[in-house]
Amino acid sequence: MSEKELQEEEKEALLSIYDGDDLFKQIDNCSYQYKYGEHNSNKSFIIEIKWGEKYPNELPIINMDTFYNKHIVTGLKQKIIDVLTEEAEQFLGMSMTYSLFEFLKEKFEELIKEQPDEPEKIDIDKLCISEANQQDKQIKEKKEQLTKAQKRKQWNKVDSKGDKPRGWNWMDIVRHLSQTGSKDEQPIS
Repeated sequence: MSEKELQEEEKEALLSIYDGDDLFKQIDNCSYQYKYGEHNSNKSFIIEIKWGEKYPNELPIINMDTFYNKHIVTGLKQKIIDVLTEEAEQFLGMSMTYSLFEFLKEKFEELIKEQPDEPEKIDIDKLCISEANQQDKQIKEKKEQLTKAQKRKQWNKVDSKGDKPRGWNWMDIVRHLSQTGSKDEQPIS
C-alpha cells in the first residue's frame, strides 16, 4: 500500500473513532488536534500531530505551539513532545495518530504534575517603563483639528491637482506701498 492510501485509511478511521468527540479536531487532511484536561484550566493543553508526505514511514510533526498552550511551561511542552516522539518511533511504518493520542491520555496525569496550579503572575512592581518612552509620548504633538469651514476654505485655495495656484504667495506691491505710505523726501543741502 502506498503512503497516500495509508493516510486516507487512517484519516477515515480517526474521523469514525472521534466522531462526536469535541476534544478532537481535524485541521486539514494531514493535521489533527486533541485537547487534554478541562477547558480553560491551567492544566489543559492541545497537542497537534501533522503528517509529512512520507508518513507513516516517517515520524509525524508533533506541535504544542498553539495559542491555547500559552500557559504551559516550556519544559513541560518539550517533555510531552519528547515522550510522544519516543513512543512514535516504535510505530514507524504503521498508522500511529490514534495510538499517540491514547498514549497521551494514559500519561496525562503523570505529565501534567509539572504544570503549576496557577498561571505565572507578573509582578507589576518589577516592571518599569523607560523614561525615554514617556518623553516620546509627551513630545508628540496633537494633530490640529480643523472645522468644516476651515477645511472648505483650504480646499478652495487649491486646484484640481491639490496644488495652490501660481503666485498665491506673491506680495501685492500696490497694497504694500499703500500700507507703508510714501515718505517725503528731504532736499539735500
